[in-house]
Amino acid sequence: MKYALALIGGVTVFLLTVAMLFTAGWTMPPVHSTQNGFRGTGMDQLANPAVERLLKVANALQVRLDELLAPPRQTARFLRAGELPTRNRGAVAIRKVVPEPLPGLDLERMELPAGARMAGVPHTPGTREYLTCERGSIELVVAGERYTLAEGDVVTFRGDQRHGYYNPGKQTAIAYSAIAFAPTSAG
Repeated sequence: MKYALALIGGVTVFLLTVAMLFTAGWTMPPVHSTQNGFRGTGMDQLANPAVERLLKVANALQVRLDELLAPPRQTARFLRAGELPTRNRGAVAIRKVVPEPLPGLDLERMELPAGARMAGVPHTPGTREYLTCERGSIELVVAGERYTLAEGDVVTFRGDQRHGYYNPGKQTAIAYSAIAFAPTSAG
């Protein structure tokens, strides 16, 4: 039944597309342009008014155009831990906490085996970083100052400084890092 409905929907879309392209009454929106130069040698600002309106709506709603045109998102999405992007830096496993990018924010889970070290990468000036220890203990060194985090502890620091992580314990440590990037101005 599901396949039959999908097939009927596909055929309907195809027939409407053919009707739109090859029958009277269905027209493409006009393309507007401005002429600069001698006898039309310099045409610029080719635009489709419908696309311009969509861009204005997307900007007003503060969403990307592809998000505006995409089908609505699901009300919920369940992902297993293995489905989230993961990378390794030395012995440290780093996994994203959310599946899609959040503007200006990065959330990661770090798993440091006993004795593991990892150098942090300084970010752009104005960036703030937050580190919390979920399990074990984590030693954070920021600009030469050392902080030892036990389970539940949090350190906030300027993310544009040299920093590094170390697990001084005998068990695997789990930490979460939230990086709030400094706003950048286009221009």
